[in-house]
Amino acid sequence: MDIDEIFKVPKFSSSSFGNKRKLPDNPSPEMLTKLRAESGQESGQDSLQPPPKRSRNVTMEEVQDEDSNMEGADFAPGGDADYYAEEDDEGRFFGGGLTSEQKDILSIFEAAGGEGVLVEEGEGLSLTSVRRSLLKLERAANKNQDQRSKYPDDPSRFIDSEADLDSAIKSLLPLAQAPTISYPELVRSGSLALLIGLFTHENVDIVLDVVELIHELTDEDAGEDYEDALAEETEEALKLLIDSLIENSIFELLVDNLGRLNEAEEGDRQGAFHILGIFENILSVNPELAPQLVSKTKILPWLLNRVQAKAHDENRGYAAELLSILLQSSVPNRIAFSKADGVETLLKVLSQYRRRDPVDADETEFMENLFDALCSALSEPHIKKQFLAAEGPDLLILMMKGKLESKSRSIKTLDHAMSGPNGSAVCTAFVEALGLKTLFSAFMGKTKKGKAGTTLPPSEDIGHILGIVSSLFSNLESDSTDRLRLLAKFVENNYEKADKLLDIRDNAVTRLKYTDSVISEEQKDLDDDDDDDILSDKAAIYLRRLDGGLFTLQTVDYILAWIVMEDDGIRSHVLQMLNRKNLSLQDLVSTLKVFYDNMDDAPPAEGEDATPSQKDIVVNLIASLDPSTQQ
Repeated sequence: MDIDEIFKVPKFSSSSFGNKRKLPDNPSPEMLTKLRAESGQESGQDSLQPPPKRSRNVTMEEVQDEDSNMEGADFAPGGDADYYAEEDDEGRFFGGGLTSEQKDILSIFEAAGGEGVLVEEGEGLSLTSVRRSLLKLERAANKNQDQRSKYPDDPSRFIDSEADLDSAIKSLLPLAQAPTISYPELVRSGSLALLIGLFTHENVDIVLDVVELIHELTDEDAGEDYEDALAEETEEALKLLIDSLIENSIFELLVDNLGRLNEAEEGDRQGAFHILGIFENILSVNPELAPQLVSKTKILPWLLNRVQAKAHDENRGYAAELLSILLQSSVPNRIAFSKADGVETLLKVLSQYRRRDPVDADETEFMENLFDALCSALSEPHIKKQFLAAEGPDLLILMMKGKLESKSRSIKTLDHAMSGPNGSAVCTAFVEALGLKTLFSAFMGKTKKGKAGTTLPPSEDIGHILGIVSSLFSNLESDSTDRLRLLAKFVENNYEKADKLLDIRDNAVTRLKYTDSVISEEQKDLDDDDDDDILSDKAAIYLRRLDGGLFTLQTVDYILAWIVMEDDGIRSHVLQMLNRKNLSLQDLVSTLKVFYDNMDDAPPAEGEDATPSQKDIVVNLIASLDPSTQQ
């Protein structure tokens, strides 16, 4: 850039300096050469001789001293009335000297590489630079508030201060690169409260700037450029920031601003995305805040309304993801979900996938999140009743019959809906809706597979199918028509479904043996002094064994125990098949004993019917297989 263009030659008033000519605002180099030549001729110098070189450059202090001696001078270089006005503590070039255009140019450079840029790859950030930027924000906010209050009906009077405020907010984005330095100061100085206060600003663009900043500050990857040694300090700094945000009612203010946004506009749509991202960031750090988010705001109705939009976009997908997060482990949120008719809403949205697949991966994730949210909600007894009243079993059975992506998710959801003592009514409705035929067709693999890469692994489908069959045996009344229809499925076609169970059992045993061998090798590598650690990790080892095949084995043996106990023909066939593999009913008993030993003694939930507990059922099954265990 031309230096002469930035630092224009100042204009001098003729009244103060005699007959000195007045220069234009932007004198050309040719004009300056001509004037220099004329000045040399008047002083008796040869116009061709260049002016003598200065022994040293004139400093800014010297220029300022010369100007200070010109008392009574009536001039302002470039016609700038703010020539002597200082813009900060130190003042640019010790008190101005720039035109408005020049200030704008330097402001651009400053925003790009000066004060606005605090960090370069996590380096160069200091407490002093943080405080300077926070002070800049405070001044910009105060100036904008003052001008808006003075000239509320004249935007031209406060538009410049609004632009400065916008720049000051964006200049804080690099703070996320060094949380341990910046977050405590941000909270201590009150600047965080100032930022949150800007959520009520009349200009939505300013609100969106603050939203973007807080989204960046609360990101779980904040400070990722720092060494691992600072990981704990970074986590503490992030918790401090989030605690302060909660104290300043961040949830309520963000949800209120969702209503101000018009997602037809790109900026507002991105702002809504960032607001949902802030919620996710906060909940990932402290999941216990999920009930507070739902109870103190109207976020749940907003999410339910957003997922019903006909056109799919990233915000619709994000709304489904956040809904799944809120219902995952919070009973109060599930209760609020049921009061907002959430079950019927989700079933209505999911019904479209009975006839078509999602168009892309994003919509597939959207569908999965809705199914996950429904599965989480179905943990509550009263929501199972709502699911039944909304004809949820009928819809999911129709999905099971299809060849679409929703088939596997519908099986998973039915597994959750029919589990536990409170799933009895759903189990009965499932059988009456002719769900057994569809279920066992999927169990035997008789339905055509969907398109390659669009279905879940068969093992996951089998796991949920086994869960449904297990729930049917646990919940259907003894000697009822529905239970007899269930048993008949294992008798038909020469006990093919019992044989299928035994095949699944063999695969589960193989997987479990491999898992046990891996665990055994890990334990051998430990020193003798680590025996206490091994004992304390029994729960963790049991969970690994469950994932490594034990869970499938327990479920299969639970079902085998039921059908062996209730039908003599099945019992004879299963004993014959077990003998061929050098096994006996005692192997089933061993599995069920491990199952029993690791069951919780949780009391029945409020509202549950007086039915035998799961442990009582297992005890009866063990006794039927091995009479010697009866006492």
